[in-house]
Amino acid sequence: MIAASTAPGPARATAREWTGLAVLALPSLLVSIDVSVMVLALPHMSAALGADSAQQLWIMDIYSFMLAGFMITMGTLGDRIGRRKLLMFGGAGFGLASILAAFAPSAATLIAARAVLGLAGATMSPSILALITNMFRDPAQRGVAISIWMVCFMAGMTVGPLVGGFMLEHFWWGSVFLLAVPVMLLLLAAAPFLLPEYRDPAAGRLDLLSVVLSLLSILPVVYGLKEMAHAGISALSLAAIAVGLGFSIVFIARQRRLADPLFDLTLFSNRAFSTAVLGMFGITSTGAVMLYTSQYFQLVLGLSPLHAGLWGLPGVVAMTGMLMLAPILAQRMRPAPLIAGSLVVGALGALLITRADAASGVWPVVVGFMFFNAGCAPMVTLANGIVMSSVRPEKAGSAAGLSETCAEFGFALGIAILGSVGTAIYRAQISVTSPQGLPADIVSAVEDTLASASVVAAQLPEALGRELMTAAGTAFTNGMHVVAAVSAVALLCVAVLVMTRLRHLPPIGATGPTEDEQAASQPASA
Repeated sequence: MIAASTAPGPARATAREWTGLAVLALPSLLVSIDVSVMVLALPHMSAALGADSAQQLWIMDIYSFMLAGFMITMGTLGDRIGRRKLLMFGGAGFGLASILAAFAPSAATLIAARAVLGLAGATMSPSILALITNMFRDPAQRGVAISIWMVCFMAGMTVGPLVGGFMLEHFWWGSVFLLAVPVMLLLLAAAPFLLPEYRDPAAGRLDLLSVVLSLLSILPVVYGLKEMAHAGISALSLAAIAVGLGFSIVFIARQRRLADPLFDLTLFSNRAFSTAVLGMFGITSTGAVMLYTSQYFQLVLGLSPLHAGLWGLPGVVAMTGMLMLAPILAQRMRPAPLIAGSLVVGALGALLITRADAASGVWPVVVGFMFFNAGCAPMVTLANGIVMSSVRPEKAGSAAGLSETCAEFGFALGIAILGSVGTAIYRAQISVTSPQGLPADIVSAVEDTLASASVVAAQLPEALGRELMTAAGTAFTNGMHVVAAVSAVALLCVAVLVMTRLRHLPPIGATGPTEDEQAASQPASA
């Protein structure tokens, strides 16, 4: 009979750590608000600064380019110089860049400020997740802390359009950037007192060539995916992706040779880590569903942006509830069946969205989006906990940077591929079903996007415009059906992956055999 272990468990967090979590959550809230506000503010910025279409794309995209490109580097840098120090540098940079963006005199200056905001965001995101991991050593408390952090991020995405709409209605466009300044000042004032410093005492020097190679690996791929999402598959987008993949081969080869690599490839030898990262990649690749449902509300059903946002709130509330509930449930049952079962619910929600049409109203999408969001939530929060629990505390920053970079890639890839599929279906159908006899320039605009079709329809005689929007709405809805169906299949694939590769993990806080012990207990293959 094996005696029960009497070793003390990990130290539980005190009021100081929970207060520190509030300090960490506020920047996440502001960063997510910044992302969601930009969609509303872009027309106002463009009009005031005279930005052309190319500059508008760069104003939107440069932030995500810098964020994705530098997160691995900044996560590793935090392990070397200290996560609190790097977080404070990032907070100061974010605040200063926000002021520069708010008072930008030209589109070029705004693009530069958005680039600095992305770089600052890349220093903050992995540092925040790594600090949460270091501050909350008890697995159950860490799960709750990560959930609170995720809820704050989702809350920013939700209230961003509402806050942005209020600011743009009462102030000038630059005011939306100034929201970040007081929060970053609070972070800088409170961090030295509430956030402990952590670094890897055995970390080697930062290999600058690896930093350059990582950027050359990531940025062209992100650019290619964004170009594919904007303009469809083209020689330019495929060439950019090929260039990035080529440099990634060189980057990986260099990491294998270095004693102190920028990117620790041995992390992927941990089954729990690699499965959680791959699962997060799969989940975020379904992000196109959110964009399609928002456009469905506004362009097919004709709802205002405010009403569309309000109809999206039930889905956000469902996700928020499951983000908080998942760590509690995971203390009583194994993560694998909890995550897999929830993903099946999410897939059913995506399939419910395929039942929507112009006559069904909002309910199939509202209810389907609720199930979809609630089903994805346990994977989002528990996968982060699994990733951070799978590495030594000294490598927390590197693991956080890698995890969040993979999530960014998943979202970009999903938007590019699923967006292209939906657009192809829309164009194929609208070219057949649109009213006959329209001028060539109008036909070209109608076949571009549903948004372009709505602009054209408003300029046509009422009956003709209504006929055009009926055809365009049907074509778009059919594209949304395919996007939702593919997303359902993706969620089911992730569910199978989780059930087959994470079934060895015990409930949070329970003890179980390590992977080495499990491997040793398996019979040798013949």
